[in-house]
Amino acid sequence: MQRVLSGMRPTGKLHLGHLHGALENWKALQDRYECFYFVADWHALTTEYKEPQVLKDYIGEMVLDWLAVGLDPDRSVLFVQSWVKEHAELHLLFSMITPLGWLERNPTYKEQQEELKEKDLGTYGFLGYPVLQAADILIYKAEFVPVGKDQLPHVELCREIARRFNYLYGETFPEPQALLTESPYIPGTDGRKMSKSYNNAIYLSDPPEVVSQKISVMFTDPQRGRRTDPGRPELCPVFALHKLYSPGEKQSEIDQECRKAGIGCVDCKRILTGNLLQALSPLQEKRSRLLDRKDEVRQILVEGSQRARQVAQETMEEVRRVMALDW
Repeated sequence: MQRVLSGMRPTGKLHLGHLHGALENWKALQDRYECFYFVADWHALTTEYKEPQVLKDYIGEMVLDWLAVGLDPDRSVLFVQSWVKEHAELHLLFSMITPLGWLERNPTYKEQQEELKEKDLGTYGFLGYPVLQAADILIYKAEFVPVGKDQLPHVELCREIARRFNYLYGETFPEPQALLTESPYIPGTDGRKMSKSYNNAIYLSDPPEVVSQKISVMFTDPQRGRRTDPGRPELCPVFALHKLYSPGEKQSEIDQECRKAGIGCVDCKRILTGNLLQALSPLQEKRSRLLDRKDEVRQILVEGSQRARQVAQETMEEVRRVMALDW
């Protein structure tokens, strides 16, 4: 089977955006590829280096969500980046051959600096994180990397580093291809993109009463100020979630009734709440069971990291040999 690799920064509990933007795709890929999925804790330090103590709890919460969604340690290698030290070695060697201009032209570099103004991101770690990403991918010689459109430049930089390494030292690494993930736009409760940093997220682990409360205050069509005003579902964040969680017939009914003010926002939100809770119920039940088996969850990561390290060590032996560093 061809190999897929992807990772996720541990930021705590995951929300609906993570579910539809990555995890459902990761789960489906398990049926067709040899999948390596890792906890990107070193990547998290590029922005959270002042508070590294929070990562321990964040990792546990995130992996619980992974397993609850359906990532299967019998079909995928689930591991922690920092437990496979070879990532750091390959990152160091790649940093020796990566031109500075490649990193400075990375379109997400300045975008993230602008978005995270409250953090001091003038560090090499932040500038050079695409080199670490390349090491994460290439150390497993992954053929495919599932990404959204905004991450395509990172995959291309990885391919450029692979080409440069192969040119300098001989054919060693494949050039990974992007598996483009078409993820729907997931609005938060305030209408902006769902994000933990915006405090507008509905988390996979939120209990029913919290989900209900969050949807009850969710923004709707800004021009629909009164119950009798006709609405525009295409501009309503609540309807965007109906497209994900309500049956097709119900979506059509709500669309038609909203446009002629036949249904109010309160009733529309109530229907969405019921459908969303029904969809989340199996996931949350599994997560609840896993909460009582945290030692087993940790063991999954230990065993996955051991499996990952075997592959990484084989790659590094080859890298040292072609670079004449195997004295």
